[in-house]
Amino acid sequence: MTAKAQKGSGSLIGAMLLIAGSCVGAGMLALPIITGLAGFFPSIVMFLIAWAFMLTSAFLMVEINGWFKAQVNIVSMAGHSLGQLGRSISWVLYLFLFYALSVAYISGSGNLTSTMLGGILPFTLPDWAGSLFFVGLFGSIVLFGTRQVDLWNRVLMVGKIVAFLGLVFLGMEHVKPALLEYTDAEYAVFSLPVLIIAFGFHNMIPSITNYLQGDLKRVKQAIVGGSVFALVIYLIWEIIVLGVVPLEGPSGIKESLSMDREAAQAMAGVLGVSWISTFAQILAFFAILTSFLAQSLGLVHFLADGLKKQISGSKESLGLCALALLPPLVLALIYPQLFFKALNFAGGFCANILFGFLPAMIVWMGRKQTQPTSYRVFGGKPLLISVMVIAVVILLMQLGTMMGHSYLLSFSN
Repeated sequence: MTAKAQKGSGSLIGAMLLIAGSCVGAGMLALPIITGLAGFFPSIVMFLIAWAFMLTSAFLMVEINGWFKAQVNIVSMAGHSLGQLGRSISWVLYLFLFYALSVAYISGSGNLTSTMLGGILPFTLPDWAGSLFFVGLFGSIVLFGTRQVDLWNRVLMVGKIVAFLGLVFLGMEHVKPALLEYTDAEYAVFSLPVLIIAFGFHNMIPSITNYLQGDLKRVKQAIVGGSVFALVIYLIWEIIVLGVVPLEGPSGIKESLSMDREAAQAMAGVLGVSWISTFAQILAFFAILTSFLAQSLGLVHFLADGLKKQISGSKESLGLCALALLPPLVLALIYPQLFFKALNFAGGFCANILFGFLPAMIVWMGRKQTQPTSYRVFGGKPLLISVMVIAVVILLMQLGTMMGHSYLLSFSN
């Protein structure tokens, strides 16, 4: 069990919402378009497979957390079982992935923030100023620790849910059940790498474990509750979008996919309702915010573990917060598009290795070195082998996609 690192037992509901907020980012808007070629029912199957796979690997990380008496992160976990090579791999992959994600959030926030402030201020705010304002205001929340991030995340989740419900209610009356009957299972499996990323909350597990004071039972409850909440939101969004947007025609699934158009834009094009775009913009803003807070907090705790900095008290280290926020801010201001291009690699490869393959390998090796603890994932070696095999298959699929052999490129052939 992890040692107590701050006062208070931590809120289970808050922990669930941190997990959900980490999952449901602005990328959610694109999921129905990416999965739409397969149809509604095959997509549901893929969502459930992705959720079950990521839930299993999350439980493996909970088991690993139970081996340590103090708060640790993936660097110490990998080093414990896999030695210096494991530490080095986790360092490189984690920083690449979460710096790239942070750059994407900060870049995306710039335009949204400047647009919203433009309606209040008597002058136009440039996007770079919007990014600075965003990081300065919400980065300071991270400095005040997990409890404050939890409280702010609850407020922001309300805004996210309200905007989401607005999209649902606007689209609900236009859902055509016949569109949901379309099926082409041939394309279903190729959406799996993207769906794996949609359930990428694992970087929050060490922070949640510490927040809940090492109570692994409550940590598991938070993971299940938060991930199920995200799953339900995704599935409702699938019903609305795939029930409104046809496969063919203007603003259809195929056209939207070829033009990198997300689902709310496709719905607005099909229905001719501008309010849909407005609610989508609000949803994107709150989604970026909740993801930014969760990922930044996780990055601070990762750096503390990797640099062997002791976390004490309720506040985070100012130096670690600066190290987590300033490099991606600078990169977002100078080279934002470079990192948008890198996100495809970062998500498909880094996230899958870090939070799919690596936890199974750490547990495989670590169980030989560690005495049984209060929690051990069922399934033994067959389960660990299955997780590693699935992770490798997803990696190969992502490699095929990046080499141009993707259904995203071949659907029109």
